[in-house]
Amino acid sequence: MGPLSARLLMQRGRPKSDRLGKIRSLDLSGLKLLSEHLDPKLLSRLTQLQELDLSNNQLETLPANLGLSHLRILRCANNQLGDVTALCQFPQLEELSLEGNPFLTLRKVNGKDASSTSSQVENLNRELTSRVTAHWEKFKAAVSPEEEAEKAQADFVKSAVRDVRYGPESLSEFTQWRVRMISEELVASGGPQVHEADVPERPPKAAAAQEPRARPVAKKRPDDISLNLSPNKRVCTSSLAHVEGSPQDSDGGQPAPDLEPLHFLQCHSKNNSPRDLDTQLWACAFEPAWEEGHAGATSQTVATCGGEAVCVIDCQTGIVLHKYKAPGEEFFSVAWTALTVVTQAGHKKRWSVLAAAGLRGLVRLLHVRAGFCCGVIRAHKKAIATLCFSPTHETHLFTASYDKRIILWDLGVPNHDYDFQASQLLTLDTTSIPLRLCPVASCPDAYLLAGCEGGCCCWDVRLDQPPRRRPCEVEFVFSEGSEAATRRVDGLAFVNEDVVASKGNGLGTICLWSWSQTWGARGKRPTLAVVVLARLQWSPTRLAYFSLSTCPGEGIVLCGDEEGNVWVYDVRHLLTQQPPLPAAPQAPTQILKWPQPWALGQMVTKTMVNTVVANPTFTYLTALTDSNIVAIWKRQ
Repeated sequence: MGPLSARLLMQRGRPKSDRLGKIRSLDLSGLKLLSEHLDPKLLSRLTQLQELDLSNNQLETLPANLGLSHLRILRCANNQLGDVTALCQFPQLEELSLEGNPFLTLRKVNGKDASSTSSQVENLNRELTSRVTAHWEKFKAAVSPEEEAEKAQADFVKSAVRDVRYGPESLSEFTQWRVRMISEELVASGGPQVHEADVPERPPKAAAAQEPRARPVAKKRPDDISLNLSPNKRVCTSSLAHVEGSPQDSDGGQPAPDLEPLHFLQCHSKNNSPRDLDTQLWACAFEPAWEEGHAGATSQTVATCGGEAVCVIDCQTGIVLHKYKAPGEEFFSVAWTALTVVTQAGHKKRWSVLAAAGLRGLVRLLHVRAGFCCGVIRAHKKAIATLCFSPTHETHLFTASYDKRIILWDLGVPNHDYDFQASQLLTLDTTSIPLRLCPVASCPDAYLLAGCEGGCCCWDVRLDQPPRRRPCEVEFVFSEGSEAATRRVDGLAFVNEDVVASKGNGLGTICLWSWSQTWGARGKRPTLAVVVLARLQWSPTRLAYFSLSTCPGEGIVLCGDEEGNVWVYDVRHLLTQQPPLPAAPQAPTQILKWPQPWALGQMVTKTMVNTVVANPTFTYLTALTDSNIVAIWKRQ
């Protein structure tokens, strides 16, 4: 949408008139308007305007001189407004709608902390929306086809206000008002667009228009796929996926694991549309098993992120257990931790907390079991590319941003009101955008590795050492791909306490190198050549940002590619083999071919697997695609 015009205002204004000064109500919702599109000279001609709807746009601020002195009703829901200071220009304002905005600068209201109140209101709105939607489904099933539509809609609003209840009695008037508003919006839009399959309760609020992506990635899909997924959001395969690779490696490796596709889910759709095959999914993480005394326990719960949604999925059943949406956000990374919280009664409880971050530079802390966002950290002014928790300190979180900084945060332990008081511990400067973070497995409190656009770097992160702001201490150099164009490291993970797997520094290969041997030769040099142990054959594509992962307990390395395949490497024989190791790149143990699921009678033939992650016992494997499909595999 470009700048507003007088003709557009007259088309969308009421009452209809050929003079702007006669318009009293104006609907500018859903036009993808930016702040610069609101021309004060044009809007100031609306001298009699009393009602203005700017909902579902991309406004970051309101111009301070709009000249709408008679404005009584202003709707700005689902934008990207960062402050409310511009509202003082409307002296007659009586009704204001601001849901779904970040308000980066609004931290106190009337001298009191507003963050916890904001979270409570968001949780209340989400729960009421869920209950009104459920009431709509029951009401719709009971309405006879002959009943007049307008009367049925009016009856629904009345019954919702009468029957939908939530929260304490002291808030009954407020909740009834919100139920009425939600019900009226629901019938005006014709009801929920798509029923989220396997999502129990808490459906999200209406999504705002999506911001342009911040990932430095061109659209990677080679061809457009004009396919639609069925409304229940599940894609069924016509046959088992084709698996390349022999069951027993010819060089004495381990037998190839028997993996079969289990579920294919479309649960990050923009505006809940079943036709969305464009939302790119970027990161996933399995919830660790926190139970004491169950060292071998593993989780089958995985968190996935992409677009404006974070989903928590049960891999066995394929059910989306929880879903969180942030209108206007695009999530790039998720990470789990468990916090020990002391309740008001003095009892200790373990919380599973999921951190999610992306385009807007905010870290959202999600209390997964309770189903709400319990804290927001305004971490960076630019997008957050990735984040990870310290493996030894449950409250320590690293965030890496497009502002070329990595920050170590201490979240602290939340109080009884679920409030976090995060503090910065370290700031690490990078010379290029950091893409992957990886605490060194043998000494996670001492050193941090990062894969960056310009290469692989290391920082000293010991907290007992000054200063609090530190440059890169060592840059690692690979024998291949020393030119700037091929220095990017977009995959990084430890295979065991010593061996690192990295990708991006050489076309068509994944490099296995030794941390201890490399670091032992350091001296005082600012650059170090890595001691390569082996190379793994991978796709020859020149496309970037396919993230690799590992299962250290199983000796497995995983990576997706541009054809929708999953490359599986069992490297245990390489880790135990005596030098000299083979110079030629080692073939994968197996390649899981894209299963080409069916959707509305057609086959989804192409996609890209951006990331692949398995749980620690390698029972479940989750692959995220460029086409809004979460693929879950299970080892038989």
